[in-house]
Amino acid sequence: MTTTTLTAPAPGAPSRTAALPRRTGWLRHWPLLPLIATVLLPALPYGLGVGGGPSVGAADIASGIAVLVCAGRLLYLRQRPLSGAAALVLGLPAVGFAVATVTASDPAAALPGLVRYLQVFVLVPAAVCLLLKDAHGFRIVAGALVVLALVQGAVGVEQYVTGTGASYMGEEIRAVGTFGPSDIMGMATVVAYGLLAAAACALRTPRTAPAWLRPSAAVVAVGLIVPLTLSFSRGVWLATAAALLVALALSGRRQALTSLAVLGASAVVLVGGFGIGSQLIAERAASVTQVTRAPDRSVSDRYAMWSAAGSMWREQPATGVGLKGFPAHRDAHASVGLSSGSDTAGAGQEFRRQALLSPHNMYLLILSEQGLIGLTAVVGSWAAILVGAVRRLRRARSRGEAAIDCGLVAVALMTWQCVNFLYSDIGGPTTVLAGVILGLAAWWALAEPVKARTPAALGKAGTA
Repeated sequence: MTTTTLTAPAPGAPSRTAALPRRTGWLRHWPLLPLIATVLLPALPYGLGVGGGPSVGAADIASGIAVLVCAGRLLYLRQRPLSGAAALVLGLPAVGFAVATVTASDPAAALPGLVRYLQVFVLVPAAVCLLLKDAHGFRIVAGALVVLALVQGAVGVEQYVTGTGASYMGEEIRAVGTFGPSDIMGMATVVAYGLLAAAACALRTPRTAPAWLRPSAAVVAVGLIVPLTLSFSRGVWLATAAALLVALALSGRRQALTSLAVLGASAVVLVGGFGIGSQLIAERAASVTQVTRAPDRSVSDRYAMWSAAGSMWREQPATGVGLKGFPAHRDAHASVGLSSGSDTAGAGQEFRRQALLSPHNMYLLILSEQGLIGLTAVVGSWAAILVGAVRRLRRARSRGEAAIDCGLVAVALMTWQCVNFLYSDIGGPTTVLAGVILGLAAWWALAEPVKARTPAALGKAGTA
């Protein structure tokens, strides 16, 4: 092992790393272990709530450890924290969260919501930014997303084939993975993450990667279309299509046309040729627009809750009704057409009625509970991350940088998250993954990764 020369730091020097051994390989990336656990653990049993409090999953615990590891490294190594721009962008949502908590009719009831929002949208993204040191670390976390997607996708396909999935149209065929019918979008979400990460790797494979990586990533991306389709999650389909189009557009015209042809042919073969749920898929897609003519109950309920969220905002336009306030104010603002809940069954779960406690639109949820102050802070932060990620990706392409694959992953995942929040909100075991996605995108857009030293530089700096 090579160590750096032990020299006295200059007065006011912020770092102690000059006197520490220079680690290589996995030893250098051990702080990523909590992040990897955060990515892989959402599929475990969820709901360790104590005394009626909010449910806590294994992934939430892992994310807390990641935050603590990040804080410990900052204190022990005295490394420079986030840049001013990164701190502003990542910390801005906390302003809206705090205002909505203080102005809530019952601030004590809003406190669990404050903790959850800070965890997902501030602390976890900041920890990801600080723990990632280079493109290799980014790829490790993205690879964990692909592994989770493959496992959950395989379980979902098996559920469809054997008829052991969640109930859909009277049949237990809906692919939900290990998340169960109470979180029907869980499997679709993680499969979409893995599909986008694999597709980005296939579009721009790292220069130093082995020859087999690119075709393998392409096969994985195409293969994950199957469980994504069998999830019957309309919002996830739309978000994935939008993210893929953005990634293709930013990867180059020729490559985009080739990839679109491959994806189109794959869809025809998988859905048309093999008939994988083709009729059900067509009916599911068409149901999005059927509100006045033979409406889908889930679509009607969703539009009713969107209307209720808008009514809450008009009542409290600046600060909203307070964090966790939507369920308490729903009935006073919802139309009589809103049902009492949605029916869930299958995948090992008995029939149960699941209450509708959110508008299933993250932007409307924020608007109704946090008002214009909260929405401006949150959307402004996300827009800055997305725009910054796209700008850096375009700059990296023009300069021929080696980590373009990381930029494509970051832009695709951030685009997916922003679009999918039009049809969903936080809740369930995959919630913490949204924080990881924001962190990956913010690292690419805002953070300055530590550049690896050349062998010559290392030879001058240290002794064997």
